[in-house]
Amino acid sequence: MDNSTSIKEAIWSQFGASLDMLENAITMCPDEHWDTALDFWYLSYHCTFWTDYYLTTEPSKFEPPKPFTFSEFDPTGKKPDRTYNKPEVIAYLEYCRQKANQLISGLTTEKLNDRWVNNYKNFSLLEILFYNVRHIQHHSAQLNLLLRQSINNAPIWVSQAKKISEK
Repeated sequence: MDNSTSIKEAIWSQFGASLDMLENAITMCPDEHWDTALDFWYLSYHCTFWTDYYLTTEPSKFEPPKPFTFSEFDPTGKKPDRTYNKPEVIAYLEYCRQKANQLISGLTTEKLNDRWVNNYKNFSLLEILFYNVRHIQHHSAQLNLLLRQSINNAPIWVSQAKKISEK
C-alpha cells in the first residue's frame, strides 16, 4: 500500500464516520419531532447542504440537487420555502456520501494541495475536507443533544466508516 492509498483510507474512514453519525441522528429522530420548534429538520438539512457545498471542488459551480434550493446562501438566514421531509434529507445525505466517496477515492498527494476558494475561504482541498468533517460533527452533536432532551436517547459514536469499496 502506497502513502496516497493509506491517506485516502484514513480520510474516508473519518469523513464517512461523520456522515454515518449525522445519518444515525436523523434516522433516530421520531417523526413527531421532525418539524417542530426544535428545528431538527432544518439543522439536518442545513448540515447536509453545506456538506454538499464543501465537497464541490469549484464552489462557484455548485448547484444542489432537486428539490433543494440555494436558500442557505440567503444572507438574511431565510429558511427554505418548505420543510424537507426525512426521506428527502436522507437521500440528500446519501448523495453527499457518494460525492465524498468519489472525491476522496480520486485524491492524490498533489490534489490535496489544490485550492478550494470562495469569497470567504481559501483552503487547500485537505483543509476543506477537515473543515467539512468539523461542521458535520458540530451539527451531529446538536442533533444528538436534541434527541437526548426530547427522547432521552441518541445514537452511539461511530469510530470509523466502512472502506470506500464497501460503501
